[in-house]
Amino acid sequence: MYTTTTVAPVASTRQPLATPDEVASYRRTTESSLAQERYKGTGPKFRKLGRKVFYDWADVYAWVDQNTMQRTDDRPKVLA
Repeated sequence: MYTTTTVAPVASTRQPLATPDEVASYRRTTESSLAQERYKGTGPKFRKLGRKVFYDWADVYAWVDQNTMQRTDDRPKVLA
């Protein structure tokens, strides 16, 4: 008896990974600010493929949404 497995294509539903330059432009900041956030662990999640850094747009959007404030004295939510 043989069984067949159907695998849905993942690549068609994902956006291409973003470079630090693209994310910096979207956030209106610099690549060095993103590098500092990566070092401190305060920025959006990122991926390293070899020596290159990439961002998943879904992670960037989630990080922006997480940092939405109502008042100037609000504190960012901490995800556990």
